[in-house]
Amino acid sequence: MLKVRAIIFDLDDTLFDCYGLLVEAARRRAARAMVQAGLPCTEDEAYRKQIELAEAHGPRFDVFDAMADLFKMPRSLTQVALAAYNSDEVGDIAPFPDVPATLAELRAQGYKLLLFTSGVYARQQKKIDALGIRQYFDEVMVNDAEMGEHRDDCFADLLARHHLKPEEAVCVGDRIQSEIKTANSLGLITVQMLHGRFKGLVPKTELEEPDYRISRISELHGILRVINRRNKGGERRVVAIGGGTGLPVVLQGLKDFTSNLIAVVTVTDSGRSSGRIRSDFRLPPPGDLRNCLVALSDSGKLLNDLFQYRFSEGALEGMSFGNLFIAVMARVTGSFESAVRETSRILAITGKVLPSTTADVHLCAKLADGRIVEGEVSVRQPGKPPIADVFLTPADVRANEEALEEIRRADLIVIGPGSLYTSVISNLLVPGLADAIRASKAKKIYVCNIVTQPGQTDGYTCADHIAAIERYLGTDVLHVVLANSNVPSPPVLERYREEGAELVRVDERIAERRVQIILDDLVEDLDQHRILWEKQDLLRHDPEKLASLIWNLL
Repeated sequence: MLKVRAIIFDLDDTLFDCYGLLVEAARRRAARAMVQAGLPCTEDEAYRKQIELAEAHGPRFDVFDAMADLFKMPRSLTQVALAAYNSDEVGDIAPFPDVPATLAELRAQGYKLLLFTSGVYARQQKKIDALGIRQYFDEVMVNDAEMGEHRDDCFADLLARHHLKPEEAVCVGDRIQSEIKTANSLGLITVQMLHGRFKGLVPKTELEEPDYRISRISELHGILRVINRRNKGGERRVVAIGGGTGLPVVLQGLKDFTSNLIAVVTVTDSGRSSGRIRSDFRLPPPGDLRNCLVALSDSGKLLNDLFQYRFSEGALEGMSFGNLFIAVMARVTGSFESAVRETSRILAITGKVLPSTTADVHLCAKLADGRIVEGEVSVRQPGKPPIADVFLTPADVRANEEALEEIRRADLIVIGPGSLYTSVISNLLVPGLADAIRASKAKKIYVCNIVTQPGQTDGYTCADHIAAIERYLGTDVLHVVLANSNVPSPPVLERYREEGAELVRVDERIAERRVQIILDDLVEDLDQHRILWEKQDLLRHDPEKLASLIWNLL
């Protein structure tokens, strides 16, 4: 089997923030040059008009041609603008923070690194020198946009000079219509960097569809592990069990490591949009499944945003479009299972999403005072007595046979994180599912929550979480428990205390549990942009940290 030997990198908006650092200055230079050439407006108006046209028509649009036509100027204005826009002025630029370390690590791992960039020759050379990254590359190729070779020929020359077969090389770039399209046409593996003007473009053809997408260059490490493992035919099967906001985080991280990723999802939700779907359409609640489908989707931001859209007014106020879509799909296809399967195809997901059961089932709880409460909303209601036991009604529902089969075939089973009783244990209550986990030869991991949840786990330590899981799964089944060691700042913890939640502590009672405990920093950076899965801005697991730790256990 062939293994990846080389990586071809684009420069602008792949290794540094060209859009943020240089495009605005280039537009202002072009505006000044056009006004000096006779454009009948001010420089500021010419600058704003460029932005207006680009935002209205997208990055593929010929802005300067349009401006010449708009102001009834000769097309020679386009050449004046382009010359100013592409002048060799560079200014102060720096690579993305993770670029130097990632390039150094990739070289140390034996990868051949090649840099290909096209544009005004002198200007591109100045950028490379200013960024200080030339030493990381085995070859730097700057192709003059006006006098150079065609991009296809350049890529073919690079492969030939370094004795590479196309399938041994990965191309990383931000533009699907140029370097990604060229690399796909030659048979290279393609990775799109989601940054800059072109990150929102929708592929027009299969040649513009990248094999992988990343938002940081450091994510290449995981991509390369996946590619090389697939080429060896050794891709592992992973089953992740849960629901709520925890399971999508696990899926989001693990999909970079394997395409054999199966989510087994709870269907006991009875609140908000999912509750209305249950009562109006007589279907299992689709909300938790929808979040997992979006987490595994490779269909692009627009379609994902569409499925997560929640109406804010009118008769549909509070309703999720994705939930409605799945409900209608069930009517069209004839079953809930078919609806999930067809929605998976439309969203182009990596892996598979399966409900733990397709029955109309509710979660119930017996409280410490002996009372019985029915429905997930009541089970998770804060302020009630502690939960003594949980069960399903009806109790004799049938498990999804496909989910049971995937559990039996798994190499790794991940349980949690997520609301302990309503997202995790609700799956273990489905008849046959806990038995299948116990019988599976897979390594079994439980990911403990970071904070307690009012109404479900008030005062719970890590040991209490494990004890609850083992009560419904059985003892000596779990192999590893992952627990967070990062103690957030006092202001963050105080915000949680005001809502009745505390950090889940790892105390001395953990020694009573006969399972390996791994403590690590698993908290996601609160300062970065995060997908919130429609919930409040909580402390939660970092998808990349969690996925790397889980995968290393294999």
